[in-house]
Amino acid sequence: MDYKLFTLKNGIRVIHQQVDSPVAHFGVIVNTGSRDEEEHEQGMAHFIEHTIFKGTKKRKSFQIINRLEDVGGELNAYTTKEETAVYATFLNEFYVRAIELISDIVINASFPSKEIDLEKEVIIEEINSYNDSPAELIYDEFEELVFNGHPIARNILGTPETVRAFNRAKVKQFIKSNYHTSQMVICSVGKIDFTKFEKLTSFYFSEMPQKDLVCGREPFGIYKPAEIEIEKDTFQSHCIIGAEAYKLKNEMRLPLVLLNNILGGNSMNSRLNMSMREKSGLVYSVEANYTPYTDTGIFMVYFGTERNNLFKAVDIVEREFKLLRDKKMGPKVLARAKKQMIGQLAIANENREDLMLTLGRSFLYFNKVDSIESVFKKIEAITPDDLYRVSNEILKKDTLSKLIFL
Repeated sequence: MDYKLFTLKNGIRVIHQQVDSPVAHFGVIVNTGSRDEEEHEQGMAHFIEHTIFKGTKKRKSFQIINRLEDVGGELNAYTTKEETAVYATFLNEFYVRAIELISDIVINASFPSKEIDLEKEVIIEEINSYNDSPAELIYDEFEELVFNGHPIARNILGTPETVRAFNRAKVKQFIKSNYHTSQMVICSVGKIDFTKFEKLTSFYFSEMPQKDLVCGREPFGIYKPAEIEIEKDTFQSHCIIGAEAYKLKNEMRLPLVLLNNILGGNSMNSRLNMSMREKSGLVYSVEANYTPYTDTGIFMVYFGTERNNLFKAVDIVEREFKLLRDKKMGPKVLARAKKQMIGQLAIANENREDLMLTLGRSFLYFNKVDSIESVFKKIEAITPDDLYRVSNEILKKDTLSKLIFL
């Protein structure tokens, strides 16, 4: 993987990969998310992601929106429990425009009070819409069940009560307390001379004052399995079964990624899709998800089904878990699973926007980036013993939690 690395004087790390394409991608990722909020600040990181586009010292909201869209580009952002990102996609000839714009947004956002008040209502409507979607809501409520009482358990959007209490002063205070140059990465994928790119990023981002992280996050404590059923006025029953899983730097993370893909990945031939949809007709969709965090992680299987079929579907999930716990996977089956995952990663690597964000996240958390070839070698090295160990550590019956919307 041909990428270049350097660090600005203020501590911001930079990674760039040159590709021969007319389209470029550029972004900033910050190691700050919803888990860094105090209880009364719930939803603040996501709120900042919204309002950071609402004005800077020299631009109004409409000027920010039009700056790239007038030349066919796109400006975007996201918030997770541990990170916030602002990024853009644009034609290569507008690299300077994109870098200058994103630096202005990240460094000089002014958070006008009028815009803050308007955006509160937008986000409250987003919360209301989310609450009306049980297939989405159940994921957050399951994390609240698993990480009970810890900041990482909370919904990223916040609550109407916390959002209504936000103001410009509170936004500025949160940024001052949580956004550190030592925890920022600038990432780029595009066709631009590296020397020119280095000069541009240094020029536009070096004015940001250096700030190093002083204290870390509150680590997650002891996981206690739980089962809850909640009455909901819905056509389907919704269910998640899962448990705490490996953290980001655990040596067994990649085997669990493979196991997740085998059980309920994107492919139609995943074990759960074959047993629950193709063979039984019990669900429209079933999926497994594994999310690693810096100090913990979560694995879960979700499905929605007709109420009368709920417990039959639960039995199938538990049966698939038991098969993986009781019997090591054969070499031919494992070889097919590895080949499938390698193919999926190779195809995903062709999405240059995802590649840019992947480079940035890897550099942010590991301070390095593995080549796609080295990742393939690590996948090929996974053994039946590895999957057997993961199955018996993560899918143990007495460590599983269950949340059902009836």
